[in-house]
Amino acid sequence: MADSSSPRGALWMLLGSLAFATMGVCVKFASEHFHAFELVFYRGLISTLLIGAVMKWRGVSWRTQIPAAHLWRSISGVTSLTAWYYAIAALPLATAMTLNYMSSIWVGVFVIAGTVLFGRSAPGQGPLMLAVISSFAGVVMVLQPTLAQNQLFAGLIGLMSGLISALAYLQVTTLGRLGEPEERTVLFFSLACAACGALSLLFVGATPLNWAQGLWLLPMGALATLGQWCMTRAYRRGATLVVANLQYSGIVFAAIYSLLLFGDALSPLAWFGILLITVSGIGATILRSRHAPVSNSQDI
Repeated sequence: MADSSSPRGALWMLLGSLAFATMGVCVKFASEHFHAFELVFYRGLISTLLIGAVMKWRGVSWRTQIPAAHLWRSISGVTSLTAWYYAIAALPLATAMTLNYMSSIWVGVFVIAGTVLFGRSAPGQGPLMLAVISSFAGVVMVLQPTLAQNQLFAGLIGLMSGLISALAYLQVTTLGRLGEPEERTVLFFSLACAACGALSLLFVGATPLNWAQGLWLLPMGALATLGQWCMTRAYRRGATLVVANLQYSGIVFAAIYSLLLFGDALSPLAWFGILLITVSGIGATILRSRHAPVSNSQDI
């Protein structure tokens, strides 16, 4: 069991969040030349090679006894990733990151919906519902500027990426409970990204690859793999609740990149919405952790 007083878990989570935010920068630059399906393909291909090498080095088998569980996790994960990459290309980076990080809020929605559906109350349901409502108020604030810039569709796609990411999160939790190694879960997800991306290229076509345009692809895939690895180590070495909330530091990193690299001028209302979503997400995580353990989170 990880030592809850050890700072290592927190440091690994901060590094993982920084890696994902930096990956977002690579996606945004690469999206000037490649569409979302191509980015998913290259991300999956590079990650498969990297995680496959790690598995061979560590002696982790590729065989699994629960292929169906990996299939459903991969379907939701690839869909969420494609939607997220589309949103990153079309929206300010901080906005796209925030909408994707609403997965914790969507899990809270699933919990509330389940209690209502089965006609029973759950401990902490009232505060959890308040966190959910507050978060969606933040979404309205974040998406308001997109209306003026005709980006509402991209905003809804970004919101959908967070919703489907929540489904993938629950499926990753199930895989962990069934005893699947993290490396194997990441491997099958990466393979699914590469396969689905390659299949989509048969229908939408591919951009001719040259070194200048493909410059951002390798760091994109490498940073995605690094982020997954760091977050896995974070949950193993640190206090679960602390590292679960520190994942929201990715929004801070993305906001800094948005200002410094892309000159994204978000309105004060949008910034307040991002803050409200972050605080609500942290609150929802704390409330859920009091009644159910927070499981390992991986790149969705």
